[in-house]
Amino acid sequence: MEEIRVSSWAELQEQLFADSWHPELRRFRSSFAFRGRNDAGEDLRTSLLRLGGSAASVEGHLLRNFRKYAQRQDVPFDSVWNWLALAQHHGLPTRLLDWTYSPYVALHFATALPHSYDDDGAIWMVDFVQTNQLLPKPLRRAIESEGMNAMSADLLCEVAPTLADFDRLGEDFVAFFEPPALDDRIVNQYALFSLMSSPHAGLDRWVDDHAALTRRIVIPAELKAEVRDKLDQANVTERVLFPGLDGLSAWLKRYYRPRA
Repeated sequence: MEEIRVSSWAELQEQLFADSWHPELRRFRSSFAFRGRNDAGEDLRTSLLRLGGSAASVEGHLLRNFRKYAQRQDVPFDSVWNWLALAQHHGLPTRLLDWTYSPYVALHFATALPHSYDDDGAIWMVDFVQTNQLLPKPLRRAIESEGMNAMSADLLCEVAPTLADFDRLGEDFVAFFEPPALDDRIVNQYALFSLMSSPHAGLDRWVDDHAALTRRIVIPAELKAEVRDKLDQANVTERVLFPGLDGLSAWLKRYYRPRA
């Protein structure tokens, strides 16, 4: 995997938007999904793996009970993929990892915690368009037939109505899954999820095995405060990304916190 340690705001912009020009479209359209982390040392394990125990045995219990107690009107229709997206969105341990199409949203999540300013941050980047070439045939045919670059809940449901059906499609692959617009938070965060081929699979090994499709930009601790201030000036804040009083309060608390 290519790792780039930037030294300035300008260099950071160059790296975030590198290789985004598509001559055939005459457009700048990045093929990368972005994931921002406050701690550059954090791995790519899912929240389900971080929970501990047997991921395969607990996954079904978590999702089944989430569906039982959640409100039916919280999802567009009764699909495991809609429920999985909703569960991830509200903090339930799942096999999904959060990503975004927006490099600036990823930068927000790499600089949102003032107490982490002594630690390097990181932006993980995966070419989600090229990963489609590595999907099992049923998924690859489905996504190509629709001319899409990321799976949707509807498309996943057609190919694999259950998690067990999905797990039988193949081994060691990752699909990128664009969730339904469940609320303004998902929309404003320009969100998508990575979805591994089994509950116990993690992206770390996959990244190591597919280095040409992945990058990691390291944001030095000494650059974080400048990045944060410029994101605030650009209105990339908790108030926008987490609409509502909680996001507003989080933004004001951080914005007016004295600089150490």
